[in-house]
Amino acid sequence: MGKRILIIDGHPDPFQDRFCHALATAYADGAKHSDHEVRRINIAEIDIPFLRTREEWTSEKPPLAIGKAQEHIHWAEHLVIIYPLWAGTMPALLKAFFEQIFRPGFAVEKELGKMWPGLLRGKSARVVVTMGMPAWFYRVFYLAHGLKSLERNILRFSGIGRISETLIGSVEAISDADRKKWLTKIQLLGSKAQ
Repeated sequence: MGKRILIIDGHPDPFQDRFCHALATAYADGAKHSDHEVRRINIAEIDIPFLRTREEWTSEKPPLAIGKAQEHIHWAEHLVIIYPLWAGTMPALLKAFFEQIFRPGFAVEKELGKMWPGLLRGKSARVVVTMGMPAWFYRVFYLAHGLKSLERNILRFSGIGRISETLIGSVEAISDADRKKWLTKIQLLGSKAQ
């Protein structure tokens, strides 16, 4: 029996030639061909306001598009988050998306003083990050700090337990042959819902 998979394409540029968009499509194709159910959120297509106060985050009702995204996340068993590394971390629009989505009462308990407040237990995730630098350099020199922040402070904090990661480095210099290899690898991960 297939899994319910939500792909979050976190590239804020709607230009379809972006590698992140191709990776999201490859994962979706692999998953669909293996009878997994797939839904997709494209950050570039959503109007995402930035939160400016704690009161907005804790008390205000999220915008309609964010509410729909929350429904997709609630439905999913496995999340796939794909984004380019910008200034050492995820693009600001994707961060704004997560701040809007992972609100008290949806992703975490309303009483934030609890030690383990996460409400999204039982879900797994894969994070795919593209970057201009070599992936090993990001891991060794920068300790993958932006990625670790997403995993620890957003995903695990909200209860998502099994998190895998794929880092694709030197994307500006990648050959067509290597690009195809990456797309094939991501498609295979989609077929296995990993």
